Amino acid sequence: MAVAKRARIPYQILKINLPWKGSSLLDRKMKIPARGKLWGIPSTYVPARNTIFLSFALSYAEAIGAGAIFIGANAIDFSGYPDCRPSFYRAFQKVIKAGTKVRKIKIFTPLIRMTKAQIVRLGMKLGAPLDLTWSCYKGGEKPCGVCDSCRLRQKGFDKYYAAKAKRSRIL
Repeated sequence: MAVAKRARIPYQILKINLPWKGSSLLDRKMKIPARGKLWGIPSTYVPARNTIFLSFALSYAEAIGAGAIFIGANAIDFSGYPDCRPSFYRAFQKVIKAGTKVRKIKIFTPLIRMTKAQIVRLGMKLGAPLDLTWSCYKGGEKPCGVCDSCRLRQKGFDKYYAAKAKRSRIL
């Protein structure tokens, strides 16, 4: 909402309630891990979350005549979720072709093969309001700084600023 307001573009808020459990992001009784698993899919995986998001986006895109859906999924510095991989988006593109009247809506995943540092660099170059964004699993008013999502994001910023400092020393 704050990003859309700063950009002065219209927005809609759609609240999606997932009443089932199976993820530490949905079940308050489960602890969100401070460190992601070194192997396997972590407890923070929400079953088919990006499928749900894309389904809503696809329905809306078809209804308003949009030709594209953009999603910020990333498969490089990520927690290992199966719905953040390029193969998932290729498969969903086939769903669009088989299951819509329009059939020409394209999914774009511009960040899919970028490191978090590359994403930060791109955001800075584009003037994106990164100060208004965060990706904490705990969902509070401020990022916790210790969950896997916070740590991966911070690592990206750290690498970006380290590379920037190195470049300025060379110059």
